[in-house]
Amino acid sequence: MSARADDPGGLLLGAFLSALDTVSPARLLAPHLGGPRPDFILAVGKASVPMARAALDVHPGVPALVVTPHGTAPDPEAPTSEGWAGVDVVEAGHPVPDGGSIRAGRAALEALGALRAGQGALVLLSGGGSALLCAPSGVTLAQKQALTGELLRCGADVTEINTVRKHLSAVKGGQLAQVTRAQLRTLVLSDVVGDPLDMIASGPTVPDPTTFADALAVLDRYGLAAPEARAHFRSGAPDTPDTLPDAPATVIGGNRHLLDAARSYLTARGVRTLILGDTFTGEARALAAFHASLIRSVREHGTPTPRPVAFLSGGEATVTLGPDAGRGGRNLEFALALLTELGGTPAGLRGVHVLSAGSDGVDGSSDAAGAVLHPDSLDRARALGLDPRGYLRRHDAHPFFDALGDLLRTGPTGHNVGDVRAMLIE
Repeated sequence: MSARADDPGGLLLGAFLSALDTVSPARLLAPHLGGPRPDFILAVGKASVPMARAALDVHPGVPALVVTPHGTAPDPEAPTSEGWAGVDVVEAGHPVPDGGSIRAGRAALEALGALRAGQGALVLLSGGGSALLCAPSGVTLAQKQALTGELLRCGADVTEINTVRKHLSAVKGGQLAQVTRAQLRTLVLSDVVGDPLDMIASGPTVPDPTTFADALAVLDRYGLAAPEARAHFRSGAPDTPDTLPDAPATVIGGNRHLLDAARSYLTARGVRTLILGDTFTGEARALAAFHASLIRSVREHGTPTPRPVAFLSGGEATVTLGPDAGRGGRNLEFALALLTELGGTPAGLRGVHVLSAGSDGVDGSSDAAGAVLHPDSLDRARALGLDPRGYLRRHDAHPFFDALGDLLRTGPTGHNVGDVRAMLIE
């Protein structure tokens, strides 16, 4: 897909791509990379490769460990990989940990544990780190994989999932910081609503305010059996540390940066743009109902603002999946739910353009970042004999938008600063 200045839908796509470039890890990191040269660099998460590259450009030759999702490691032969000699790159599983995650967890614990007092380590974290960096405690890898899958399917949000994962780990919840005598400095790209340092990548270098009791409460809330995890939570083992020696951690970018950049792009092109907020959570279908209500109010009554106008919203939705769920993710589910909500009104999608996408370029079990809606999306679906409500019931948004040609495919972007939902009402 490409953006055209005379195409409202293209404007939204242009805003999304421009915002990704504006909040690139390198640009967000640049103001924070001065100061003493570190003795070691650890980069973990979906943005670990560009974050590490930016740090190594400033501190060339520093030993580094980079942990990144499968298929996103830099090509050692590529010109942009110059200066990566001595860098250990580990590819690992996401959103469910795998053997690579175990190797990464061990390597991180060993590398930081080997540093001496007086040395310093720069830790670069981004979303996805919870699965990519794994050191199971109280359960086996297979048991942790199964429980992670259950938590993802039942609609638990990221704070609930990470509360459980932190208490089944020897690396999360501040425990990575406990193994080293070196001075740690952590720079973080946030993909979590509110930017809580203890939840982003499960906070391996910051104190953890959650407890075994909190993790047990999550299992109870969703009726998850998880006998091995429950036994560990009740075992009397030492809890994650709620205090740590001075180890400064700073959020350098998050969802609000992405929304602000998208608004700047649209405003510069004459589109009046309002940011609804960056803290939206809850079921994707409920968020779609709210956004549809807002669109109807603007079209029918000119409130809370007249047209034309663009709205942006961020945060992270959830999707509760049944046993026979199809293929998709929270952004695709939002787009499909919004289509069905507006499709039930006399005006349908007339004059409405929508983009819903994840900044990391991957939406749930889909290989797309999200999807776009056009004023004729419902008409085209009907012409193809597609029933959007049936696809929505099955949580199967990917094939629906694929048939329409309206999937937004970017591939992994090297970013991870949350989702963006953009709606333009002509």
